[in-house]
Amino acid sequence: MPLILYMKRIQMKKNRIYRSIPILFCMVLTCFSVLAEELFVSKNADLQQIIGLAIEGDVLKLEDGIYTGNIQITKPITLKGTHNAQIIGLKKGHTIKIDADNVIIEGITVKASGLDLSTLDSGIFINQNINNVKILNNHIEDNLIGVNLWGSTNSLVEGNRIIGQKFHRVNDRGNGVQVWNSPGSVVTRNHISYGRDGVFTNTSKNNEFTYNHFDNLRYSIHYMYTTNSVVSHNYSKENKIGYALMFSSGLKVFNNISINDTERGIFSNFMNDSQLTDNVVIGPCKKALMIYNSNYNDMQNNHFELCDIGVHYTAGSQDNSFKNNSFIENHTQVKYVGTKVLEWSKGGVGNYWSDHAAFDLNTDGIADAVYRPNSISDQILWKNSNTKVLLNSPAIQLLKWSQSHFPALLPGGAKDSFPLLKPTKLVNYQLVMSQKPKLKPLKP
Repeated sequence: MPLILYMKRIQMKKNRIYRSIPILFCMVLTCFSVLAEELFVSKNADLQQIIGLAIEGDVLKLEDGIYTGNIQITKPITLKGTHNAQIIGLKKGHTIKIDADNVIIEGITVKASGLDLSTLDSGIFINQNINNVKILNNHIEDNLIGVNLWGSTNSLVEGNRIIGQKFHRVNDRGNGVQVWNSPGSVVTRNHISYGRDGVFTNTSKNNEFTYNHFDNLRYSIHYMYTTNSVVSHNYSKENKIGYALMFSSGLKVFNNISINDTERGIFSNFMNDSQLTDNVVIGPCKKALMIYNSNYNDMQNNHFELCDIGVHYTAGSQDNSFKNNSFIENHTQVKYVGTKVLEWSKGGVGNYWSDHAAFDLNTDGIADAVYRPNSISDQILWKNSNTKVLLNSPAIQLLKWSQSHFPALLPGGAKDSFPLLKPTKLVNYQLVMSQKPKLKPLKP
């Protein structure tokens, strides 16, 4: 080890920035490599200088207090605190920038990044080609972007409380966690509020976004050009859109919950070859599920309830399968403006429709009558909203009567040939509506 670095480490120990080490042992270290150790850092220390003098594997335990950012980490070390250790940025650039593999940031409060979207100002910024960084159990608030995985690989963002900007226009805010070209990264068990989107991912693959809690956002999870990834067990409440899955393929989206998201629970836009299973959307919400130009997706065992529209199916979507889903008390169960007939059952099993009154004479659990959610009057109304004033007119009533007696008059649209008589997914409403974030307590 170079003598000057050794002398600096000894001086730091004398100043009580590091813990004391017996003088004889320190002399031995001049002949051998210095071993990584757990070192205590005073709140009066120059944190960037301490990091510069640390060696690979050192664990820097920060005393409670305020440390001045911005800091850069260029070696594999751990920064650890109790949430009362705060790193406060300069309101310009990144509060913490990570340029080394195997860095761990744990239990720190990180604040006050810059506010420039063009430079991606972030509370914690993980640079390109950096591997295996862990961001654990931190409080990350008052930053433009909370955690930014900018081309890193196999990053883990777990157990953090992330609070974004509240007072700027939504489009001027950053995202809680932003993922760009960061394969193998995992974002799990975080509580993310405010800012723009909870998790935004672009041009990435093989990611997992699981067990996160989102509120007061534009979109909870926003996918763009991302493939072969998992979105599961997330909880979205009172956002504009729960899960916006756009221009992506090979997604597995299951066991997610959307409660009172105002515009859409799940928005599938140019999503292909993906699975949407066992998700719950409960309104009030304008659209529980919107499918726009999405193809070859499998929709099973989902629950859509109390929304203006259960499913809005539009713009060239085809070859999507629907089976064992429950549509309960949506004002309009299905909106599809098209002439093509869509069969919404698979293998002799359809979906449950709360407004479908039918018999089951052979008691097989499947209604004896085919379910058609839309009539010709619906088509007329959707194509020309001014016709609402005629809904109760004799002409429309005659049209509805004719349609019921002459099926050839029925327009194209969704058809369920094997509608179910009972919901397939039992929802524990009390548990779903009252679910709270579950953040792990810090270890002493």
